[in-house]
Parts: sequence; structure tokens; C-alpha cells
Amino acid sequence: MSATPQQVLDFLKTSAPFDVLADDALQDLAKHARLIYLAAENQNQLLQENADRLFLIQSGQFSVKDSDGPERHLSEGDYFGFHSIIDGVSHPIEVKIDSPGLVYCFESEAFKALLSTPEVANFFEGTKSEALQNQAVQDSNSMWLYKSLNEVIERQPVSADIGLSVQQAAELMSESNVSSLLITENEKLAGIVTDRDLRNRVVATALDVGLPVSTIMTDKPAMITQNRTMFDAMALMSERNIHHLPVVDRGSRQPMGMVTASDIIRHQKGNVLFIIGELSKAENLYELTRLSWQMPHYLATHAKRPGDYDIAGKVLAQATDIMTRKLITFYQQQHGSAPIPYTWIVYGSQAREDQTMGSDQDNGLLLARTPNEQEAEYFAGMADYVCNGLGKCGIKLCPGNIMASNPELRLSLDDAISEAQQWVKQPTSKAIMYFNIFLDARAAAGDVELFRKMQLARAPLLKQKMFLAALARQANSDSVPLSMFQKFVFEKGHSVKDAIDLKVKAIAIINNLVRLYALDNGLTMPSTLARLASLPAGAGLSSRDANNLRDIWLFLTRLRWRHQLQNKVTDNCVSISDLSSIEKHQLKAAFKAIDRAQQAAVMKFSGGMS
Repeated sequence: MSATPQQVLDFLKTSAPFDVLADDALQDLAKHARLIYLAAENQNQLLQENADRLFLIQSGQFSVKDSDGPERHLSEGDYFGFHSIIDGVSHPIEVKIDSPGLVYCFESEAFKALLSTPEVANFFEGTKSEALQNQAVQDSNSMWLYKSLNEVIERQPVSADIGLSVQQAAELMSESNVSSLLITENEKLAGIVTDRDLRNRVVATALDVGLPVSTIMTDKPAMITQNRTMFDAMALMSERNIHHLPVVDRGSRQPMGMVTASDIIRHQKGNVLFIIGELSKAENLYELTRLSWQMPHYLATHAKRPGDYDIAGKVLAQATDIMTRKLITFYQQQHGSAPIPYTWIVYGSQAREDQTMGSDQDNGLLLARTPNEQEAEYFAGMADYVCNGLGKCGIKLCPGNIMASNPELRLSLDDAISEAQQWVKQPTSKAIMYFNIFLDARAAAGDVELFRKMQLARAPLLKQKMFLAALARQANSDSVPLSMFQKFVFEKGHSVKDAIDLKVKAIAIINNLVRLYALDNGLTMPSTLARLASLPAGAGLSSRDANNLRDIWLFLTRLRWRHQLQNKVTDNCVSISDLSSIEKHQLKAAFKAIDRAQQAAVMKFSGGMS
């Protein structure tokens, strides 16, 4: 069966990793393509005729063994035959036709030529090792610092030719209301004059203002190209101890703009971390709520890159911590200090520092001892005030009533330890589902030492084998949304037909698995990424698997944050049609890795009993 070059091109443009290739490379690959209809009655002949080729499935479902690894169940968008080409070893291809379909075959030499392209090589190496083809970006400290200067520059530069006099340069600066002037020669940056230069080099020395401006300018000043970031600009300005930094075109070196110390201060006022600082200055509930409602707006406006999404959950959790502490302060200003030591504990996403736009509040109070009636009334009032105050600040009340306003979640230290003993003694499926959330806990306010005492007392209890086995079975109760033939399984009854709930069907499973290994190794920090980074050698999870789970967690978190911000929603149901071709492959690889991790945990902690 023949396929027109345009037909092949159209399909390749939607097939990762070839969708990143330039048009000429795509056209060359298309010239070396054949389209076959692979069915039970012709498979032996066609596979023999197309031996040593790369196969890309357009339609159909096939069970394929093309390497020393296990049989793979493949469908649309999947590849086979690449092991032999990459390894330089002839692996026989065995195919079972589960559903006949169309398959593209590409000549091996044409495919080999593309392996010099990093994106193509990384994709197929990742597919071979069944690892996620995703590079985890290092955490950024704040979003605004990583904006490119193209996004930051707000006005055209004020510049003048090097032939201008000092007098004319000063007049131009005054007319333009700027504190610096870029000096050009043949339209390229040659120097810079600032207010300070005029004071120190002209006024203080009574210099003749008729002299050329080159007399007082800083020759060959520090400069930065427009594709660099605000962080790069700040670092350079700090290193050179300068307050004005010219921004030039990367190629021509023509002035594009200027970054000043005041620009940095102005942009910092739009920064999430600046808003967090302002939250701590709030003196009443009105100010706190007004500032808190700026957080979603800022995130929706400024979070554009993967690194932004990586820190967004942490930023929201930090903000919620500050809101909590401020609300406690407001309450105590009206009702006095707490009668006994206490800790305000946060659970779930706030504890893990992975909140999203749709996260509700989960919290409780830990008391040094059982309170008397008057003390109990004080803490009940505090809990109601803080929980309702958080609600006004945009942190929704928990529909499951996992809040300090619930009397059952205001416990003495002794009662909290006894509760953990009950969990371990009777870890039923229903009980595990209920108290799993309490296993991710963090002190947000109050007596941190009191919280540490509880954690120290609970740690040996929570690593008992019977309890961990029950947790492992619960972690395996939800499965990733992939069919046997690696097709996505979508949410039933959702308004979007191709939606997958990434929180329930993937992220929560990773959180459950990592929590399991953390408890087994006595780790008390609640963050999923921190737990993965802290697992010791011999923890039962190799560093390679831990790093892969970390990358998968980051990838999934980025997808759901992008979904929420771009669509202005608070759910976690991501539409597969919104993903790029490479993201679809990454998502399948992520789901498969999560499934393997689930099976490994069941084997380790419950002897394979799920």
C-alpha cells in the first residue's frame, strides 16, 4: 500500500518525537516511508519484506516482542522495531494481531540519520528504558526572576549618537525623564551616561558642557542580551555593583532597552513572594483577605513555564501558612494568649506543599494535654475563627470536615498517640482510606516541639509490617487509566469526553507509594519530593526509580497546574486532546512506571497480596 508524501507528513507532524523536526528533515523521512495494512493473514510476509525497519502504528492493536524484554501491547502512536536499529543487534520481531490496522515502516538508514537529533535520540532511549522522557527543571525561587527581558522591558530605550555634546545629552535626559542615556556609534551600543556621571564628572569638576558626551560616558559598559532573564540581569548588576544595565539585541548589539534598580523593585511588587511578604504585614482580616485574593490572579497571569508550576504549590502552601498564623494572631489579640501549649497542624496538600487552585483546607489542633471546659472553649473559638477566616481568604472549607473546627480533630498529645496505636491495631481498608491524609502532617503554627514529640512517638508505630502491608494494598486499590493495549481510559460521565483525573489516577498514587517507603524508613517530612530525596540506600526503592518517580510527579503536577490556569478551573481532569504528541507519550510512560511501582510495593510490603 502506498502513501502520499503529504499523507505521511501530516501524520509525522502529530507524532512525537518527529513533530519537532524541521520541514526538510520531515520530508526526507517521509520519502523513506511505506504504509502497510497489518493483519493476521499477511503479517509474516509483510514483516519479512520490511525487516530492519522502524514501525509506527497509525491504527490497530498489536502484541509485540521486538527485544530481549517482555511482550508489549501497542496501539496508535506506538513504535516497534527500533531496538534492533539502535542496538545494532538483530532482534526477531514477533507480532500478534489483536486488531488489524495501518502501520508506517521507515527505512533504517533514514531513522539512524535522525538519531543525531537530541530530541529523537532521547525519546527512543527513554522508550527503551521505559523511563519518562522528561527533564525535571531545577526549582526556581520566584517566577518573575525567570521572565525573559523581552517580557520585562516596557519602553523603547532613550539613546543618542556619540557625537552629541554633554549639554545636549543632559537636555535629552531631562526631556525624556530618564536617569540614564545609552550612547551609540553606528547604531551599536558604545557607552552609557547616568545622572551620577553628570554630578561627578560634570558639575563637581565644572567641566565644559560643550565637550562631546564621549568625554564623560562609561565606555564599553556591561550589557545583557534581550533573551536573558531578569535573574541574569540582577546577578550581573550585583556583580558589577551597577544600577543601570543596557539590554541589547543578541545579533546586532543595538540597544533594546534598560534595566534599572527601580525596575527590579517595581517588578518585585508583582511577585508572589512579595505578596507573601505583604500577607505577613496585614493588620486585620480585611487586609489579609484582600491580599490573599491576589494570589490566584498573579499565578494565572504570570505562571507560564514548567519551573513556575513546580514552585506554585509551595508558594500557595507558604501563603496559607502565613494566613493561618495571622488569623491566630488576630484571634489572640481579642481573646488573649492560649491557656496551654498547642500546635496548629496542617495535613494533605498543604502539609506536602503541593496545593493547587482547587485545594481545600485540612488541619487540626494538637494540645499539650486534655483541656478543661474553659480551655476547650478557647480552642474551639480559635478553630472556628481560623477555619472560617481561611475560607474568606479563598482556602475552601473541607467537605469531609477534616478541620480543627471539628472537635474530633482537637486532640491532646496522649490522645493523638493513642489514635495512631488504634490505626496500627486495626488497619481496615475503610480506616486506611480515612486516616491516610493524617500521615502527611506538618506544624504550621504554635509549639513545634509538641508536634515533634507526637511524630517521634508515632514513627515506630507507623512502620509496623501489618500496617505497612495494609497501606500497600490501599495504594494498589486505584489503577492508572491505561488499557491493556496502552490506550487511555477516560473519566465516565465527565463533560469532557477525553478527560483523565490526574490527581486521583496518578499523583495521589505516587504520594501514597512514596509515603509508604518514607514510613518504612522512619522519615517524618511530609513533602513527596523531599521524601524521595531523603530515602536512604537500601530503602527498597533504587535511586533510579526514585528519580523517575520525582520526574513523573513534576510532569503530572505541571500538567494539572497548566490545565487549571489556562482553563480557569479548579478540577484536575486534564483533556488528552490538550496535550502535545510528546506529552501523550510521556503520560503513557508515566502511567506505566506508576503501575510498575505499585506492583513492586505490593510485593515488598504485602507479599504480593493486593
